[in-house]
Amino acid sequence: MPPQSWWNPDKHADRSASLRARERIRKELRRHFETAGFLEIECGILQRSPGNEAHLHAFATEFVASKGERRRLYLHTSPEFACKKLLAAGEKRIFEFARVFRNRERGPLHAPEFTMLEWYRAREDYDAVIGDCLDLLRTAARAAPSKVLRFRDRTCDPFLEAENLSVAEAFQRFAGIDLLSTLNAQGDGDRDGLAAAARATAIEANRDDSWSDLFSKILVARIEPMLGLERPAILYEYPRCEAALAQAVPRDPRVAERFELYACGVELANGFGELTDPVEQRRRFEAEMEEKARVYGERIDRQIE
Repeated sequence: MPPQSWWNPDKHADRSASLRARERIRKELRRHFETAGFLEIECGILQRSPGNEAHLHAFATEFVASKGERRRLYLHTSPEFACKKLLAAGEKRIFEFARVFRNRERGPLHAPEFTMLEWYRAREDYDAVIGDCLDLLRTAARAAPSKVLRFRDRTCDPFLEAENLSVAEAFQRFAGIDLLSTLNAQGDGDRDGLAAAARATAIEANRDDSWSDLFSKILVARIEPMLGLERPAILYEYPRCEAALAQAVPRDPRVAERFELYACGVELANGFGELTDPVEQRRRFEAEMEEKARVYGERIDRQIE
């Protein structure tokens, strides 16, 4: 018997409760932001540049003007660029439920089209954004309502105090790897050093794997499955070479003010203490495009307007 389409009433009956829970969560998150003085915005989806991150891929389209001029545009992978223009214009607290699009992504935890909640606090410490993430997680759980988060065979109580763990601590605890020893003073990685450490923990290191490739392999195989079990986890201070949009940590420039929130071994949020040095940002974007060209044979070097 062929599978039923999702719009079949019998099949939808099993999903209707989730649809209504989603709406309750969205309303409560919006109320949370408005109470805290945030302005809801709506950014344009069509952009001249979809972003300059090596492993994010955009859907491209073509704009045809009234006189026939043609221009390549992209569906945004996040509303980040437009949001930051508003911050530059003087806005202080903004948020958006943005529909975003990412090519080359399809799997149990990834989709080519989804809704992203993005928000910014201007001139505030990134610890405040970490606090936002935990507040939003608990707000969503109450709205669902759900006292426990579940994914496959894992559970997480969102109301327990979060575990705070640096990336270096996580690599040492779960993989037995001294990650910081593979970074130079500027936060660039020693590929051979990390390859040797990966092999020692039974992670395959191929000849053409870069430091970043190896970092991702270890993170996915050894670190992420151990995060957010029983209680939420904040993984913070990513290597600077893995945080193209974040400023360096003043006490240790090898790492950056980037964090991720985990529950049940799943990444739920990604945030930064934003980099504001234009010279350093351009250098990092250029490095990201070099990596994109190396791995995927393509690059995007459009200027942001």
